[in-house]
Amino acid sequence: MSNRNPNLLLLSKFIFQELLPNLTFTARWLVLALLIGTLVGSASALFLLSLNWVTNYRESNRWIILFLPFGGFIIGWIYHRYGTSVVKGNNQLLEEFYNPLKVIPLKMAPLVLIGTLLTHLFGGSAGREGTAVQMGGAIADQFTKWFKLTDGDRKMVITVGVAAAFASVFGTPLAGAVFALEWLVVGRLRYESILPAFIAAVIANYACEGIWQVHHTEYTVPIVPPLDLINMLWIIPAGICFGLAARLFSKSTHFWSKLFSHKIKYPPFRPLVGGVIIAASVFIIGDTKYIGLGIPTIVDSFSQDLPWYDFLVKIAKTSLTLGSGFKGGEVTPLFFTGATLGNALSGIIPLPVALLAGMGFVGVFSGATNTPLACTLMGIELFGAIPGVYIGLACVLAYLFSGHSGIYHSQIIGSPKTTRLINKKGKKLGDL
Repeated sequence: MSNRNPNLLLLSKFIFQELLPNLTFTARWLVLALLIGTLVGSASALFLLSLNWVTNYRESNRWIILFLPFGGFIIGWIYHRYGTSVVKGNNQLLEEFYNPLKVIPLKMAPLVLIGTLLTHLFGGSAGREGTAVQMGGAIADQFTKWFKLTDGDRKMVITVGVAAAFASVFGTPLAGAVFALEWLVVGRLRYESILPAFIAAVIANYACEGIWQVHHTEYTVPIVPPLDLINMLWIIPAGICFGLAARLFSKSTHFWSKLFSHKIKYPPFRPLVGGVIIAASVFIIGDTKYIGLGIPTIVDSFSQDLPWYDFLVKIAKTSLTLGSGFKGGEVTPLFFTGATLGNALSGIIPLPVALLAGMGFVGVFSGATNTPLACTLMGIELFGAIPGVYIGLACVLAYLFSGHSGIYHSQIIGSPKTTRLINKKGKKLGDL
């Protein structure tokens, strides 16, 4: 008996201190993740279907681009009149995570949805991730109020909403879950949220794709050369270029945002002026490839020779669109930037064009969002496991060489990218 007592004590401690609490945690968050994932995935489906409709309408009626300044004024006025409490967008989610004050107003979801659809309808250059994440975060945070959750649980709820949104809008549940864990603090992961984030990501993706039958664009990397020393060395300059492009994208967006804020005091006039410039540029260039999501060009970058400057034009138009006050995400334009940059580099770097386009696709995204692990998983989910090492190295290099910058200026630095900047730990990217 004496020999059994210590074992029984250890077993008892395990059951009551670990097993039962973990079972309770799993059951509780399984329910919440199922609810949030279903709601957010359905919201993403509605968003994607609406976005597809307005894009097709714009391309069939290009005269509507003439009204982009008018559309910008409407967006600016709506947010000035009704959306001052949610105007910070993704950065507001980050700030509420770091310092919980009040539940994110549910109106963030319809306002950003309407703003993004108007941006794309009239010809702005923007993406969809920011919209989906804001919708997901706002919907998920309502559970804080309904279930009277603690601040700790609220952080997890916001993480779950972001994971569900990202997974469903891109069809990448693994990347969506890890992105929600990784984007919160640069260089750190929050493992306590990993289970509900994964569950919500899978459920949301199923709701969007399985229930509502909203399908995503497929990309292929048909040729992947052996990873020998020479090919590995060629990844280095490519990854550096992707990181620098990500930095240029982030800095350009923040530049235009500060410029418009300082020069134009009445907020609705900012997207109006930006709309005039963007609309004029479309008709001067005579091509709509650089506005909207730009998915046809992204697809072409995997197999066709494109003008080398495509990525620069997309950066310019997207940064001006978002910086002047239009609504939408940054990620799909980042995909465009990276894929077309990879396409351009294929004339210099002796790697297959599709491989370089795929590396750039996720690499520039990695550098701009500071989420190398999520972007690596996204690349594997989109392009398969065979080019995984190329993709992973490109994402890590882009993350490093983008420096302490990013599209989310409220991101806190948890682990600086170089020991020389260890004093920057705990600071926001926007404060550097």
